[in-house]
Amino acid sequence: MNYVWVIIIFFSFFCAIATNNMSSLSSAVISGGTEAITLVLKLSGIICFWNGLMAIAEKSGLTQVISKLLKPVMKLLFPKLKDEKAKNAISMNLTANLLGLGNAATPLGLEAMKRLQENALKKDTATDEMVRFVVLNSAALHLVPTTVALLRQEFGSQNPMEILLPSIVTSLFSVSIGVFMTFILRKAFKI
Repeated sequence: MNYVWVIIIFFSFFCAIATNNMSSLSSAVISGGTEAITLVLKLSGIICFWNGLMAIAEKSGLTQVISKLLKPVMKLLFPKLKDEKAKNAISMNLTANLLGLGNAATPLGLEAMKRLQENALKKDTATDEMVRFVVLNSAALHLVPTTVALLRQEFGSQNPMEILLPSIVTSLFSVSIGVFMTFILRKAFKI
């Protein structure tokens, strides 16, 4: 990835020199950096809020309640998984993703993968549960697209939550196809 960034930077300089737009490039670099920092600060507030809420949920025992509510789904998706701590981490990751909080889900996802790795028989090979979890985490069913709505509001949308229904439909479709493919490919390539 570092090579890609280097290529993009050199290509930008080359194009700016070739088209005699170095002043436009330098002003874009300065304004882009300023806008990026402003956006990060605005997103940090909502991320800190939801991370704090997730920490409170964990300390109050709400994570166990959520895990119990998601137990039928977890049995269906992870039939071989027995580790309760891994199930709790996966449940909280799924909950954070349901709320559209991908950044808040990241630490929970890392914890879940660590737990799944500990349960793996071959430490250098991804298990079916790991693959399925990565697909679930990447496709991420969003019931409330919080981060996207915040970005839409930031960029002037009159109704930032108008994407709610399309977001639910597309994320449900992508999760369903992704999980279905993990089961199909597991059967097709199982040795």
